[in-house]
Amino acid sequence: MGSDAYELKRGLTPSAGAPQSTGEDPGAAQHSSVDPFAGEGSAVDLVEIRGVIKWFDASKGYGFIIPDNGSADVLLHVTVLRRDGFQTAYEGARIVVECVRRSKGQQAFRVVSMDESTAIHPAQMLPPRTHVTVTATSGLERAQVKWFNRLRGFGFLSCGEGTPDIFVHMETLRRYGMTELRPGQYVLVRFGPGSKGMMAAEIQPEGGAPGLLSH
Repeated sequence: MGSDAYELKRGLTPSAGAPQSTGEDPGAAQHSSVDPFAGEGSAVDLVEIRGVIKWFDASKGYGFIIPDNGSADVLLHVTVLRRDGFQTAYEGARIVVECVRRSKGQQAFRVVSMDESTAIHPAQMLPPRTHVTVTATSGLERAQVKWFNRLRGFGFLSCGEGTPDIFVHMETLRRYGMTELRPGQYVLVRFGPGSKGMMAAEIQPEGGAPGLLSH
């Protein structure tokens, strides 16, 4: 009996005195943001989400889903796609996934279905490059985003009431390292006359910060 008590005490001592010995990987929080199968056994609280592919970069190995319910974007990792039989995900495609909540937000754990009938394939991403030679006639001015549609590939900025709207093309955003714009956001822009009126020739986030580079 004494030896049993000794063994019990010996087994309890590490966990009582060292909370880190719970079996969790100290780097799990960082790992889970890129590895959707880290701690797969805990994926019991799966939630089904329907939405649209916001963007997906196969070279980076991940992308994001815009949920129909208005919740925060859902991370979609390439390993999830490929495990469930998909090679990539095209912007605009409809998707149904089961998600698991991680420390940095929701992450797709399983792809239930994907409908590419609404997808924009790479060759369709941008309309003809009719505006790429726009020459800036303005200085670097502060402007506000009035409207921007990533799927259609363009939007409009305004430098204030009484000024002409400034057309901005997705290609211009990409050229200067940005991925999207949101209504009400402020940017710095140089613009000039183009085939669609005033058009952005250069654009950058206000303050020089990376803006919406992540997603």
